[in-house]
Amino acid sequence: MSTVTANAPVQDVIGLLRHQHERIRELFDLVGRSAGTARTDALDRLVRLLAVHETAEEEIVHPVARRALPGGEEVVAERVAEEAAAWRALTELYAMDPDDPAFASRLDRLRGDVLAHARAEEAEEFSRLGDAFSDAQRRALAGAVKAAEAMAPPRPAPGTAPAGLPAGPPAAVLERARALIRDALA
Repeated sequence: MSTVTANAPVQDVIGLLRHQHERIRELFDLVGRSAGTARTDALDRLVRLLAVHETAEEEIVHPVARRALPGGEEVVAERVAEEAAAWRALTELYAMDPDDPAFASRLDRLRGDVLAHARAEEAEEFSRLGDAFSDAQRRALAGAVKAAEAMAPPRPAPGTAPAGLPAGPPAAVLERARALIRDALA
């Protein structure tokens, strides 16, 4: 089974990350309108994409934004805090029974937070970073992100959490995505 962004026609890392934001929105909608096993499968796909996406930002976009953008440290600090809060909420959501009546309201709250985060990234980082990379760099970085997504595990598995995040299956996918993107950039 192919992944959503691995086959995306986008060749630029910023375009690819924007495309992933669109796909994240779609997966939140799919999780929200699904039930039972279909909901669990959609949630697994969402966790996987979020792990690859956030890792790409952490390893590629945020370091450049810190250096290249006026006020970059502050912009990145805000985005990182939002990402950490979202991972905590996602880990709690993932641990819930998808048929629990509270699941839908927690999903909606997380969706709102993640999409607000995505809008802030697009406005405060992505739109301002295009000139920080050459065309060749943007293409190479997009290739690294696509390769990591292609190799990321299809389902979350138990594991240890990155520093500051709760342990659980979403954290295991995040750690695997980090390792893959770091290897691709090395």
